[in-house]
Amino acid sequence: EMIATKTSSLQAALETVEQLSAEDQAELLKIIYRRLLEQRRESLVKEVAEARHAYQTGQARRGTVDELMAELDE
Repeated sequence: EMIATKTSSLQAALETVEQLSAEDQAELLKIIYRRLLEQRRESLVKEVAEARHAYQTGQARRGTVDELMAELDE
């Protein structure tokens, strides 16, 4: 049901976009791309803040990949 709803929503959006001029479609692509970049940037900022907090509170581990892998094998 949820997949069908997503598919029909996506199809409706595509049909709407197809009614736009080529110039408007290109502008829409730019807008969507910028929004996706901003979302990713916000996500990275959050991840970095969480990693810094974990490091500052001693919850993060330091070491080389080999050291971390060896620790996982223990």
